[in-house]
Amino acid sequence: QVQLVESGGGLVQPGGSLRLSCAASGSIFSIYVMGWYRQAPGKQRVLVATVTSGGSTNYQDSVKGRFTISRADANNTLYLQMNSLEPEDTAVYYCHAILSTRIGGPNFSYWGQGTQVTVSS
Repeated sequence: QVQLVESGGGLVQPGGSLRLSCAASGSIFSIYVMGWYRQAPGKQRVLVATVTSGGSTNYQDSVKGRFTISRADANNTLYLQMNSLEPEDTAVYYCHAILSTRIGGPNFSYWGQGTQVTVSS
């Protein structure tokens, strides 16, 4: 059983910063891609940023230069440093991972339960 647990969400004023964390635990052999997605009220879930096992990153245009994604493979943890936050960043942020649970096994997709980020004065 694999679990992704997010933390670090909360209420912050415009221009402020937050750091989200996502800890992956369980029977994990290798994590290939990890990412953050967000879903605002009444809208679809969209990609925020991803990072591969090789360190390649990809960002949604609206967060480029403000958000930084990183991962610590030693403890299977994903981070999202969010700076210069705007009210439009308000959403539930979800952690996602594509991983395998055994050598030569198939890849599976996992989601965390989400953490609320609210940017408001």
